[in-house]
Amino acid sequence: MESIAKAKYARYSPRKVGQVLGLIRGKTVANAYGVLPTVPRAAALLVFKTLKSAYSNLNVADPHKAMVKQAWVDSGPVLKRVMPMAMGGRGIVKRKTCHVTIVVTDEFKGNKK
Repeated sequence: MESIAKAKYARYSPRKVGQVLGLIRGKTVANAYGVLPTVPRAAALLVFKTLKSAYSNLNVADPHKAMVKQAWVDSGPVLKRVMPMAMGGRGIVKRKTCHVTIVVTDEFKGNKK
């Protein structure tokens, strides 16, 4: 059985979130819970909350029996802001957003149910 959790329109760069997702992809949920608090990125909190939501949607009592099957990030809409520059000019600042998706399953590759 699988469960999916999504976090949409998060104010993080997709590249930085993707680096955090690469650390938990393919691991058990218990191992991912242990890894994420030690990651020195602000996006680790977003990934932790999304993983917690996906795991709670699965309704499995033991986090050692669930694993992160897939985890990916897509880019969301870009917020364009103006910053004043020299001699009355302006510069465009792009505030990036992302959509995080995490799929958790209770079926391991070796097990057949």
